[in-house]
Amino acid sequence: MQSTVLAFPVHFSPAPERSTGPAIAGHRVELQLLTTLKCNLKCSYCSLGVGDVLGSQTQVAYTIDQLAAFAATHLADKEVYVTFYGGEPTLNRPMMAQVMERFPLWRFQLQTNGTLIDDVPDWMLQRLSNVLVSIDGGEATTDGYRGRGIYRQVLKNLRLVHERVGGTVTARVTWGNADTTFEELDALLAADSPFDYLYWQFVADAMYGNGGVDKRKAVLRRLVERFFARTDALYPVIPLMGIVRNKVLPGRAQELYGGRTQCRVSSHLLNVMPDGQVFPCPDMLYDPTMLMGSIQRNWLKASPLQHTPAMPCGSCEAYAWCRGNCMKNLHRGYVEDDAAYRTSVVEPICELVRFLGEEIDRHDPRAWFASLPVPLRRQLTDCEVYEYVEVMP
Repeated sequence: MQSTVLAFPVHFSPAPERSTGPAIAGHRVELQLLTTLKCNLKCSYCSLGVGDVLGSQTQVAYTIDQLAAFAATHLADKEVYVTFYGGEPTLNRPMMAQVMERFPLWRFQLQTNGTLIDDVPDWMLQRLSNVLVSIDGGEATTDGYRGRGIYRQVLKNLRLVHERVGGTVTARVTWGNADTTFEELDALLAADSPFDYLYWQFVADAMYGNGGVDKRKAVLRRLVERFFARTDALYPVIPLMGIVRNKVLPGRAQELYGGRTQCRVSSHLLNVMPDGQVFPCPDMLYDPTMLMGSIQRNWLKASPLQHTPAMPCGSCEAYAWCRGNCMKNLHRGYVEDDAAYRTSVVEPICELVRFLGEEIDRHDPRAWFASLPVPLRRQLTDCEVYEYVEVMP
């Protein structure tokens, strides 16, 4: 990972400001290293398209020694886990390899579109605790967003590499299409599927009108029913697992990060751009007011994305187990007071999260948990994937 002269304007970091609190809450930190902002796909909803971020930085501008110095200064007492992110991170495999070799005690996750994962060397796959694979549901939905033939290509690749991955493989669904069915989500966890877990995130876009909320509720109701149908096997859907965990054992929602967040951008997620600038949220890399650090200049301050009195979370019946959802959505809706975004995106998502909690309560999660064998209890309470996703969808 050599320093290079970049073919795009470099935005120099301002002098570090005095922080009003610790830069990282708790003793864990996730470094989301964007290996490149180049991608081999053109997904129609890509959040990096905002502010012309996608494709703007194709090479890494900091050295491995500068990253090591930053870690020694700011992360020395932390358990560090890295997510390789992009763009498509596997387009810069040499950078991934250098980080893995230089920091043998760190944990690693890959977030990828899956189209090139069959080219990743076996030793690197073995080092991965989890692989988050972007997929949008079934074949028609995925190909509609990502391009013809992508769904089949991704599943073929994952079947080739699954046994060589050191950890788990998780389907990471952006639930944008209101017509997404229970059957296409459930198929991602079928016996012949290469996925170990399913995670979804409700799309942060105005795609909830014309019955979109009710259509999603109908699918959520069936997912919850399927989740509680058995006690001899766990239906491995991360949002459902996480909400049940937080309801049955509410301390688990708070114990690692000072109770500050379910969305990690407030507490311990550092997104490192290829140019070395550090931001809290991967969806706000275009916003200079979000800058919180620099690898080259070796400074770091607390995330500017924090809960404020403008956000209504504290009075919400879901807060005890939700702990606040997507901070970008809350910040844009309530701090920036974007009324249109609040009514078309934030409020529908919060309604769906509350609905999920109500549906789970109808199935008496405490009694269900009490009937689980010990190995399944442990899987539910201690699943490592919780550390790499927001848990709340």
